[in-house]
Amino acid sequence: MGLTKLKTSKKREHMLESLSPFQLKDNLIKLAQEESRQSTTVMLNAGRGNPNWIATTPREAFFTLGLFGLEECRRVMDNTEGLAGIPEKKGIAKRFEKFLAANKTAPGIELLQKVYKYGIKQHNYNPDAWVHELAESVIGDQYPVPDRMLSHMEPIVHDYLMKEMCNDEPPSGKYDLFAVEGGTAAMCYIFDSLMQNFLIKKGDKIALMVPVFTPYIEIPQLERFGFDVVQLKASTMNKDGRHTWQYPDSELNQLKDPSIRILFTVNPSNPPSTAIDPDGLSKIIRIVKKDNPGLMVVTDDVYGTFVPGFRSLMAAIPYNTIGVYSFSKYFGCTGWRLGVIAVHRKNMFDESISRLPAASTKALTKRYGSIALDPQHIKFIDRMVADSRMVALNHTAGLSLPQQTQMMLFAAFALLDTKNKYKKLTQVLVQKRLRLLWDELEIALVKDALNAGYYSEIDIQVWSEKVYGEKFFIWLKQNFEPVDILFRLAERTGVVLLNGGGFDGPEWSVRVSLANLPTASYPLIGRHITEIMRAYAGVWKSNGTLKK
Repeated sequence: MGLTKLKTSKKREHMLESLSPFQLKDNLIKLAQEESRQSTTVMLNAGRGNPNWIATTPREAFFTLGLFGLEECRRVMDNTEGLAGIPEKKGIAKRFEKFLAANKTAPGIELLQKVYKYGIKQHNYNPDAWVHELAESVIGDQYPVPDRMLSHMEPIVHDYLMKEMCNDEPPSGKYDLFAVEGGTAAMCYIFDSLMQNFLIKKGDKIALMVPVFTPYIEIPQLERFGFDVVQLKASTMNKDGRHTWQYPDSELNQLKDPSIRILFTVNPSNPPSTAIDPDGLSKIIRIVKKDNPGLMVVTDDVYGTFVPGFRSLMAAIPYNTIGVYSFSKYFGCTGWRLGVIAVHRKNMFDESISRLPAASTKALTKRYGSIALDPQHIKFIDRMVADSRMVALNHTAGLSLPQQTQMMLFAAFALLDTKNKYKKLTQVLVQKRLRLLWDELEIALVKDALNAGYYSEIDIQVWSEKVYGEKFFIWLKQNFEPVDILFRLAERTGVVLLNGGGFDGPEWSVRVSLANLPTASYPLIGRHITEIMRAYAGVWKSNGTLKK
């Protein structure tokens, strides 16, 4: 593969570099599609993190539960024109038990049986109340009540978070949960309510651990927020000069500054896909407890289940932390839009609101006065629920009942999988793809137990200097834009990747999603990247110059 002239000029590359990686991706897709139409090349879009697997059993349970829900509706009223009643609570548990016994071979029936018993045995649910909520929820005939999260769903999802986000070692006490439309909605609600409740204000200083999911870089820059962002860079390198994607003391020590109001992190990171190591977690915990006790922490832990023994900051410093979890990646359900916000019942957010100056308290009393006689006692997490519907529409707030049902079934499925069979399958799958990709590169994969393997960030500068020498990279930088390799991949091979610089990672790096393509695609992607690197090196070795 030679360095033939691209359809995209260097000037155009430079202009497109200013876009979000996800907008840049659209331009690359068009080029890759054109290449596919003109040749036998198959477009391989490894730019997005939507997984190409799904969890089947919880879905089977959902659809089978739906049949029971419909039976219950028709039992109350059944019109041949398609009109039915709604589930009746009295005696519904016995009817459900008969349904389970009569449908022993139905898809997902075993999980439904176990979920039913789990609620009764582990949480002492009233059987009729439990099954009535299941039937109404799968049918979706009611508004969410309670609006924050259904009373029987919340404890089961709570159990799941304690297992997966706290490594089965939760802190004392309980968390309140807010079921939301995925992790993205969670972040929108959190940013908004922190502002609405005077916990942060426009122009405040916040810390952001980078590289990070691009919207978390862009949101603080919006005019509404205008935050002063301090970046904590995962800049540590091992003795071989390779990234470990951890945070040196010099970066973490910036958190000692009391003017930094919030720490935002995605853990494991995106795109390095690496969890914060125990040493880094310990340093953050010490800084919060000793130097900056007023620091608020927001942690997005969507990839935590891909790291064995993962433990979130929400488990380590629950008083200071808002936890965000999305079911989308692990269970292959991005289209379901399932996420949850977790706030410990003993938290600094409620206490900070209680200590606000009189003018702020008066303003908040007015804001929330229509939904409570004593609005000053509304928990911060419940304020988020109200804020998510502009307060006035609080009575219709909350995630839809069918969504909450599927969320609960995903959670229960993982809880009841005591041998972690499903978890091991997903972890093995992404790790296999990671190895297959790197086996085709000219530099070895750095083995790391904290690497989730959901994405891989490949540093082109490190590659260039390790394989071809520092002078080669100087030449590369002088003659090409950092995104040039992305355009060559798209135009010449039909491969679409994202630029790592767009995630505030190394400018000369690329992100590969290891989730959304067939496993056999990843060696091919690795070979194509290597071929382009060798093509660059071939021109450099031949004369070391290029026409501008």
